[in-house]
Amino acid sequence: MAAARRLLPGADHVRHRGSVLPPPEMRWCGPEFKDDSFFLLSAMAEAERLRAMGWEPAKRVLDVGCGYGRLPIGLIRTFGEVAYLGLDVHRGSIEWCRRHLERGHPSYRFAWMDRENERYNPGGGAIGEEFRLPVETGTIGLAYLYSVASHLPEAHLRIYLAELARVLVPGGRVFLTAFVEEGVPPVSINPPGYAFARCTGPLHVVRYERGHLDALLAAAGFRLDRFDHGAETDGQSGLYLGVRA
Repeated sequence: MAAARRLLPGADHVRHRGSVLPPPEMRWCGPEFKDDSFFLLSAMAEAERLRAMGWEPAKRVLDVGCGYGRLPIGLIRTFGEVAYLGLDVHRGSIEWCRRHLERGHPSYRFAWMDRENERYNPGGGAIGEEFRLPVETGTIGLAYLYSVASHLPEAHLRIYLAELARVLVPGGRVFLTAFVEEGVPPVSINPPGYAFARCTGPLHVVRYERGHLDALLAAAGFRLDRFDHGAETDGQSGLYLGVRA
């Protein structure tokens, strides 16, 4: 029998099988993530994804767009304390992660980036060529960006990719998801009839043409080691990257 959820009236978290989770209304992605068991198993699966990519707990993880902590919840459950930094432009999710994850696990750190994103932080500071992630150069073993490129216009994606290349150690890896198709315009924002019956709000879907995205990755110094078309949430593709020698 599944363990019962413990959620008090007005509480902002759930305890499920020994893990602290955000309540269902705070969980992004599809409706399946509203289920506690599905959410926790998906978090653990993401932790295992990192291990399958060659990551080891001694290597520092950068989680860009960490949201309400799905990856760190999985890492805590699977590996315990690791060197982890989660970043997000959405202030509320960072505050939740600090309150419920960082407080009890001091090796997990979270930082709010008050930078513009039309969907998640429209009033944030501009992202231009001077933009820097709050991370030291050459200190990250693996960078993880789930459902980030799927909400970034091309100009911002270019800058984020350049910053990822800066912060990675030699031999560092990246996992990211994106909406990617062949035979479509280079970049489409909220294309009608694609991925969702109706897009809701700005930058709900930013879709890239496969060759165009490959060129953006190459320009930032990345090689594409593996491409899983449509294998991720909402039909996003999974991209596994390495730094080109």
